[in-house]
Amino acid sequence: MSDIESDPPAQSTLAIRDIVAGAYLWQIWGALGWQDIVLRYHRSRVGPFWLTISMGVTIGAIGVVYAGLFKADFAKYLPHVAIGVVVWGFISGLVNDGCSAFIGGQASIKQVRLPLSVYVYRVVWRNLIIFGHNFLIVVVVALIFDIRPGWIALLALPAILLLCLNGVWLGLLLGLLSARFRDVPQIVTNAMQVVFFVTPIIWQPDLLPNRPLVVTFNPFFYLVEIVRAPLSGESTPIRYWLTVLAVIFAGSAVALAMYARFRRRIPYWI
Repeated sequence: MSDIESDPPAQSTLAIRDIVAGAYLWQIWGALGWQDIVLRYHRSRVGPFWLTISMGVTIGAIGVVYAGLFKADFAKYLPHVAIGVVVWGFISGLVNDGCSAFIGGQASIKQVRLPLSVYVYRVVWRNLIIFGHNFLIVVVVALIFDIRPGWIALLALPAILLLCLNGVWLGLLLGLLSARFRDVPQIVTNAMQVVFFVTPIIWQPDLLPNRPLVVTFNPFFYLVEIVRAPLSGESTPIRYWLTVLAVIFAGSAVALAMYARFRRRIPYWI
């Protein structure tokens, strides 16, 4: 390794170039992400809509059971759950699949010289496609319960973009850590299962009037809410957006520092 490449500022510059160059290669990671979907559901007539059907059945079951337990208005509770579960599916997919970003692309990494960030963008794009399929659930629920959010629903678009940006730094950081320590994916998967239950997805924050730490200091709550609120026709508090931006900047700083330092070791770890 040259002196330039071992210099921390130079490492950061090379890492940033890698991330930018990877973003420009959208045709490659776009094709790879689409191929992942095609191969996963090869010879299936329904294809990725199996996920949508499964999620729709789960949402319906949760709505019927928990609306009674929480004594909530079913017409308001089910849309809350539907949007929350669909958005959570996107977030958890970014987190869990981000762990395998480099491990899953090990064959290509060892044979083709590409910016390693390409494999992170591949994960984000793949999960965005799945989210697009699952979003049909939100449309159906909105039609059934006559939900008309109006123009405010367009705020969900920049919110989804912010989720994708979170997916990028998570993929860089978790993908790197998982390549080095193979227990990380299992730890993350188990942790996400716990986070699901402590995040207001199948329950409403109003049920906890004191807003304990699991809500106020739970970043996943804000990630879900900046998408759910506009789609429900509700305004999103500015502090929610600021919290998500703070998460992006803080997470990106940590991910960039780690990626700059250990990027060159990834091909050897996988």
